Amino acid sequence: MIDSIKRFFENQLKVQPAETPATKNHRLQLASAALMIELLKTDRHIDEREMMVFKAILMNTFALSDKELDDVIQLAEKEAQQSVSLYDFTSLINEGYGYEEKLLLIENLWRVALADEHLDKYEEQLIRKTTDLIYVSHSDFIKTKLKVRDELNNKI
Repeated sequence: MIDSIKRFFENQLKVQPAETPATKNHRLQLASAALMIELLKTDRHIDEREMMVFKAILMNTFALSDKELDDVIQLAEKEAQQSVSLYDFTSLINEGYGYEEKLLLIENLWRVALADEHLDKYEEQLIRKTTDLIYVSHSDFIKTKLKVRDELNNKI
């Protein structure tokens, strides 16, 4: 259950004694992916459109290997009804991401949440909580939401 997702991310996200910039970046990417997993689970229904956007973000933005992508997606589907603490992931984000990278993460969370053309109140709540935990301003929370919503509206 929840232990499997915790073990996966503990193994992948723990700080190594002689960490290289590449391994640090890898941990940050996995922490960001974990936040998106949590977002996918919030409305108790993983929509195919949300999953497609999630996969595209992981592949394009985070450059995860095929195995890592499969592992993360498998855990997300398996643990869809469970919850994990956001703090473990947001603390890594705070340590390793600059403000612009945090804004991109919030934008990507909005992209996943809005992919099914329905914003669930729990999705918005999770993005708001994440925004607070990674010290992104409320005005930027709103700006990123409007930016992504406008991008989606322009595609229609």
